[in-house]
Amino acid sequence: MRSLLFVPGDSRRKLDKALASGADALIVDLEDSVALGAKAEARATTAAFLRDTAAGGAGPRLFVRVNGLTTGLTDDDLDAVMIGRPHGIVLPKANGGVDVSHLAAKIAVREAEFVLPDGATRILAIATETAKGVFALGTYAGASHRLVGLTWGGEDLSADLGAETNRNPDGTYADPYRLARSLTLLGAAAAEVEAIDSVFTNFRDEAGLAAECEAARRDGFTAKMAIHPAQVPVINTIFTPSPEAVARARAITVAFAENPDAGVLSIDGEMLDRPHLTRAERVLARARAAGVA
Repeated sequence: MRSLLFVPGDSRRKLDKALASGADALIVDLEDSVALGAKAEARATTAAFLRDTAAGGAGPRLFVRVNGLTTGLTDDDLDAVMIGRPHGIVLPKANGGVDVSHLAAKIAVREAEFVLPDGATRILAIATETAKGVFALGTYAGASHRLVGLTWGGEDLSADLGAETNRNPDGTYADPYRLARSLTLLGAAAAEVEAIDSVFTNFRDEAGLAAECEAARRDGFTAKMAIHPAQVPVINTIFTPSPEAVARARAITVAFAENPDAGVLSIDGEMLDRPHLTRAERVLARARAAGVA
């Protein structure tokens, strides 16, 4: 996945329109974008959308962001949407691996109840929306085989910290949020799951979005979440390896394959060792997933 587009779960019109956005995944939202009084209606709308879309076959992966485990709403959300066979559940305000394990158990019960394949429903955790969650970023390894990725968020975290804003005057993230971002990347690597970058909220600032995507890809994130369909093409382009990157990665893998006993090789005047091979293999894996290799 390169792009994951948030769509309010209470609007069938927006959900249907999002199918043509080009996003690799949709995150149907039952949490922040849905008012408390509209939760029941959103569940029904989301369940119908999942059912109808699954019947149509091809399309983006469908995730559902449920309400957090402390809200008392999670079970009602899962009861409504799991019968629709979503690809995964997004867990907001996750406070460590124990929360992922808790959600995984709830999902397993619904898979059995609705006669779904055991273990098919994945989990994507939003891991930095509270200060407690930031301190727990090292606890996700082994939490559940369902965990497919970690992502982070600066909006809820800024509220939890009592901050006036989460960005500097030049638009870059302030230090607490840069720390949360970096720890998410490290936590995802430690758990051996995908690291997915947070949303860029100014959907009219294409240059700002592109710069943030470039920085995220450079640092090791494999995808980015979006809040508007107009952001999807930019995200997809930047998180798709370029022909030049694919060619270089292929050259590195071929060189090491032809010299299996070598620890270090010279390629185009540069000395490369095994970590470079690992990076090249990851580039090729991303390229294959995007259909460009």
